[in-house]
Amino acid sequence: MKKVIHKADSRGFADHGWLQARHSFSFASWHNPERIHFGALRVLNDDVIAPKMGFGAHPHDNMEIITIPLKGVLKHRDNMNSDWQFVHPGEVQVMSAGTGVQHSEINGSVDVHLSLFQIWVIPDKRNVQPRYDQKRFNAEGRKGKLQTLVTSFEDKDTKSLKIHQDAKLSRIDLSKVEAFKYNLKSNNHGVYIMVISGQIEIEGKVLELRDAIGISETDSFKITSKMDSELLFIEVPMINL
Repeated sequence: MKKVIHKADSRGFADHGWLQARHSFSFASWHNPERIHFGALRVLNDDVIAPKMGFGAHPHDNMEIITIPLKGVLKHRDNMNSDWQFVHPGEVQVMSAGTGVQHSEINGSVDVHLSLFQIWVIPDKRNVQPRYDQKRFNAEGRKGKLQTLVTSFEDKDTKSLKIHQDAKLSRIDLSKVEAFKYNLKSNNHGVYIMVISGQIEIEGKVLELRDAIGISETDSFKITSKMDSELLFIEVPMINL
């Protein structure tokens, strides 16, 4: 088993006033040569956006982009649809940038900060037709069990959102002293685990709020919660850049 631990305070940080951004991997002005990617996972940003503020229209191409609001409401608009799309906590948004898209992301609240994860996964197909989708996932569906959010178009799971990569994004909520065994898709995959809240132990390592661990070269591993905890799993092929 191979492990890499990223403590919360080791992440890159940018304070733009209206945006407080924490980067698990090199992004924008923050560069760490040892933190470029984890397999096909290229970006995991933990953003807090002030009310009514956000990112104006900007381009992306050839990237699978997943956004998970944790608090507040996200307003999204792109050149595939001129109407604003609202994304709330409990919902997940996916966008295949493919040949190129322009989109805007804004805090849709006038008085509540927006907290979200934005994840970029390197696709296994380039220059695809851009697409957008979103879906709500009931919190009851992840209490003590894995709730799959996103999978590949080739995956048989019909309840998840889809991206162009053999990846799996999922969440679980564990009660105090609850144990869970995670099984990886294959020996060619690794999984990056973010502690959304709480405290857990994996392979003798204790992880707390916004700590993360990347695990690869194993079939499975055990997680034990030391208090009520929420976890995000991002499982990806361990490609080299």
